Amino acid sequence: MPEDGRHAPRGAYGLTLPDVPGAARILVEPPAEWPRWGIRHRAPSQAVGEDDGSEFISGTQARLWLSGGGHVLIDRATSTSTFVLPRRPADTEIVHPFLAATAAVAARWRGWHCFHAGGLVVGGGAWAVLGDKGTGKSSLLAWLAHQGEDVLSDDVLVVDEDGFAVTGPRSIDLRADAAAWLGQGEALGLVGARERWRVPLGPTAPSAPLRGWVTLAWGEPAKVETVPPLERLPLLAENLSLRLMPTNGQTLMNLTALPLLRLRRPRRLDAMRDGAERLLAALGR
Repeated sequence: MPEDGRHAPRGAYGLTLPDVPGAARILVEPPAEWPRWGIRHRAPSQAVGEDDGSEFISGTQARLWLSGGGHVLIDRATSTSTFVLPRRPADTEIVHPFLAATAAVAARWRGWHCFHAGGLVVGGGAWAVLGDKGTGKSSLLAWLAHQGEDVLSDDVLVVDEDGFAVTGPRSIDLRADAAAWLGQGEALGLVGARERWRVPLGPTAPSAPLRGWVTLAWGEPAKVETVPPLERLPLLAENLSLRLMPTNGQTLMNLTALPLLRLRRPRRLDAMRDGAERLLAALGR
């Protein structure tokens, strides 16, 4: 494919992705230093034992299971990810959500860190929004994006060795209730392990300096509070995408020196505005 202005590869998570042209609208223009990462597909093998092994991550290869079935083989020497699935997913499905496993492994091999988190840019700096399933992270970020805020990533956030948060795909995937309440989202059907409604995100820079962390909790009344320093490392470690000893422990320790705030708010969608506005006010300070 010619790499002119219309067809130049785009990327996410610190990777240039030349093999998913159908996902160009949810990717960003990559800096020259982002390595090219190939995407391949093959059907599951009928050979006994070939495709039924366990997960593993070594210094050169990895095999991780995908939500909804199948797995991905990640190879460091060739900089490729091979998705082993009955059918090749659409480019947009590969980029979000299936590329998350590759993002985590590639980050580990580079001495970077990958967190189960979204990213929000306020005043030129990024704030990582930590949160597992059920914490309302994606719906909060979608509401903020709808208000014109700059959302860097939905549910996977890569942080490089210099402390910069790297942009993810330019979309947020919501569940049915949040999509209906926000009046946003294109119905995608079943992707991975669940039904998804996709909300597009606007353009953003490839990265932004990480200023701090936000963790989410349910509770009343809505408020933002500071998390004590001794609680920061356990929270960050708990939200690492790969529950393995980091290859660069010093940079992880450096990240714990950044502020960490906890946003508490009622577990109701109609309380979204109050909680979000309190958060923006705190980050603006």
